[in-house]
Amino acid sequence: MAILRTLGAGACVVLALAACASPQPEVMVPESGIPITLAVERAASIRDLRYDLSFDIPGDVEAPIAGRVVTRMTLLDAARPLVFDFDPGPGRPIGAVTLNGRPVEFTAASGHLVIAPDALESGDITVGIDFTAGDRALNRNPDFLYTLFVPAYAHTAFPVFDQPDLKARYTLGLTAPAGWAAVSNGAAVSESVEDGRIRVRFAETEPIPTYLFAFAAGRFEIEQAERGGRTFRMFHRETDAGKVARNRDRVFDLHARALAELEAYTGIAYPFGKFDFVLVPAFQFGGMEHPGSIYYRDSSILLEESATQAERLDRARLIAHETAHMWFGDLVTMRWFDDVWMKEVFANFMAAKIVNPSFPDVDHDLLFLTENYPAAYGVDRTEGTHPIRQVLDNLDEAGGLYGAIIYQKAPIVMRQLETILGEDAFRSGVRDYLADFRFGNAAWTDLIERLDERTAIDLAGWSRAWVEESGRPRIETERAGAGVALLQSDPAGGRDLDWAQRIEVLAGSVGDYRSMPVELQGVRTELDASGAVRAEFVLPNGRGLAYGDVVLDAASRLYLLDRFTDFAEPLTRGSIWVTLWEEMLAGRVPARELMGTALRGLAVEDSEQVAQLLLDGARRLFWRYSTAAFREETAPLLERTLRAGIERSTTSSMKAAFFSTFRAVVTTDGGRAFLERVWRGAESIDGLPLTETDETAMAEQLALRSHPRAAAILAEQLGRIQNADRRERFEFVAPSLSSDAGERSRFFARLADPANRGREPWVLDGLRNLNHPLRAGESMGQLRRGLDMLVEIRDTGDIFFPRNWLGALLGGHNTPEAATIVRGFLAEQDADYPPRLRRLVLQAADPLFRAVDILERDGGRP
Repeated sequence: MAILRTLGAGACVVLALAACASPQPEVMVPESGIPITLAVERAASIRDLRYDLSFDIPGDVEAPIAGRVVTRMTLLDAARPLVFDFDPGPGRPIGAVTLNGRPVEFTAASGHLVIAPDALESGDITVGIDFTAGDRALNRNPDFLYTLFVPAYAHTAFPVFDQPDLKARYTLGLTAPAGWAAVSNGAAVSESVEDGRIRVRFAETEPIPTYLFAFAAGRFEIEQAERGGRTFRMFHRETDAGKVARNRDRVFDLHARALAELEAYTGIAYPFGKFDFVLVPAFQFGGMEHPGSIYYRDSSILLEESATQAERLDRARLIAHETAHMWFGDLVTMRWFDDVWMKEVFANFMAAKIVNPSFPDVDHDLLFLTENYPAAYGVDRTEGTHPIRQVLDNLDEAGGLYGAIIYQKAPIVMRQLETILGEDAFRSGVRDYLADFRFGNAAWTDLIERLDERTAIDLAGWSRAWVEESGRPRIETERAGAGVALLQSDPAGGRDLDWAQRIEVLAGSVGDYRSMPVELQGVRTELDASGAVRAEFVLPNGRGLAYGDVVLDAASRLYLLDRFTDFAEPLTRGSIWVTLWEEMLAGRVPARELMGTALRGLAVEDSEQVAQLLLDGARRLFWRYSTAAFREETAPLLERTLRAGIERSTTSSMKAAFFSTFRAVVTTDGGRAFLERVWRGAESIDGLPLTETDETAMAEQLALRSHPRAAAILAEQLGRIQNADRRERFEFVAPSLSSDAGERSRFFARLADPANRGREPWVLDGLRNLNHPLRAGESMGQLRRGLDMLVEIRDTGDIFFPRNWLGALLGGHNTPEAATIVRGFLAEQDADYPPRLRRLVLQAADPLFRAVDILERDGGRP
């Protein structure tokens, strides 16, 4: 056991008996958090774990929540202390503690509740604990709450063994105000109302880890549907009946299809009985995979009538992702959070397979490229990159594991692995893995062992390069003499890594090029490319397969920049754009030249997927990688191109994509006037229905541009918003939109109080407003304070909050002054500063650092 210190009689906390009157034996207390040493000891000693929980939820959101847990287990080793995890925060007393029905002494310290060995006995035991729940993971609001215990926050709410490999069966009882609905992992088996209170009892669950136990209660409406003989229920708080009606059937259909696809792929029927999902306003994540009670951010599921193709795809992938977790993560769970990436990679990997039948008109190879490669490169190109599989000594650091390397690079790696083995062998190995560890825990090595039986390839060596080490290879084209070769190297150097990958290289000219399958291995790979030396271009990233820093030769670079729009296949255009974007960030393509390519592409692009890629690129080029003079010069052409794109688009989805970018980049007087007319309803966009959400976005963009009537516009928009949750969000962010710098500063100051950061998406919206490029100069003084808050942001927020906080804080800046502030902050941190937070800062600041270098090369200040 990892020991922090020894506590004696002075630390003893007793139930309703004065048992601490006499000196107590010293008790060894683990360090705070859940250290791996403690977790290993408990996993070896505890079997057949069950929790019977009850919570009494008051109508007053400020009143404490009383709870009781009865824990049943078989204890194999009574010679060691029995250590529960419980860290509810100050003012949350522990009440009676019993062991097999008898009061027992305990020690509470460092976020643990410890029962000494002399009170224990081996065999079946029952521990009862009365407690006051901590609020951190309960997400309490005046008329609803929802738990969120990932990665190891369950112990902030109730006493528990908070580690993934101690799966347990949960039984839950909730008492809440009458009129509330309640949902949990198990099905409700009884419900009654008396004295203005509702009492709900839920059935015992299958074995699940602590981070997947969940319940929500509040004023929710419930939609229900039957699909394939299964009942689905959707809990929501949406007051727009039309929006619910437009979305409900499609949402149920997507869930049913995902379940059917996963049952077919895995050969295992859905293992958790009932299937509910809860739409949460301002939910911290896109979704969370609680078995029997999935959570989603409501706006990700109930789409607006004007939703783009990308938004519809995102919804389908999100639903497939969370449904895939029922097998990958829920049925079979990682032993420790160092393998959390496994559940995420399989969820993303399976989601990519599942959505294909739902969107037959989509180029899914292009979708995989655009959704994974840019985001993965966004971390892997930085000094803050890290391996897919990371070392983790304590679960209090588990939140720092998440990010694009897990969610985007890992699916790329998994696709390579499937390609190496073949689809049938890969699926066979995955099926064995799921069957062997059903309702249990497994590690990456357990999967590799089963896949290794199906190939002669050294999967351990392959895994070392792709999974155990960080970074990406550098892939260069050598065109000399009579041949063409690809040179692969490790930018970090000295690691002797071989990123073996199967790719396709395109070579030739527009309308006359061929694709060459290539096994990229070792330092040098010769291509069978007769005539490629004379080709107008060679593209190693053909069909979007190659992963790495692809360095084009000079002739190819110029040709692809100039002829981008002439390539017929959307996948080829997407591959070229992703490659050119990385070339721009590396300083090998001037940003202004890439903007020219984007504008020419947007003038004629007919693929919404490629258009979305170009629109996102144009927006970022305009705000981050352009000097003030170039922005002023480019703005009229950019706005004309976007408005022309709106007019020529034949679908509302494509029109919405162009209009969304227009309102994000508009700066000219004429453009602002047009945006205001559309917001007021004085001008409409043919074929594009605009909703309350669109109106809100327009009002906010007009305010950010310091419109002379900004205050009146915001006040009028508030009056248009009918839904109470959306009104509350708008009122929260409104000060961050103010034309008064003092009011904006006061908004930022309020964020120093964790109580004002509870609705994390709202906080991030406000922080982005403060640091919008048009106001970044005025917010410069807040950068250092925002960086100084990062440790507290991690300690009080959810797992994605530190990363997203940094993105919102730094995302609008591109000046040497801002870069100096960040570098100064990093230089001042001592060796004790959390390494994972340092990496997050380096990742978030990388576009800022590169923008400064790019703008200096382009010959001017931002």
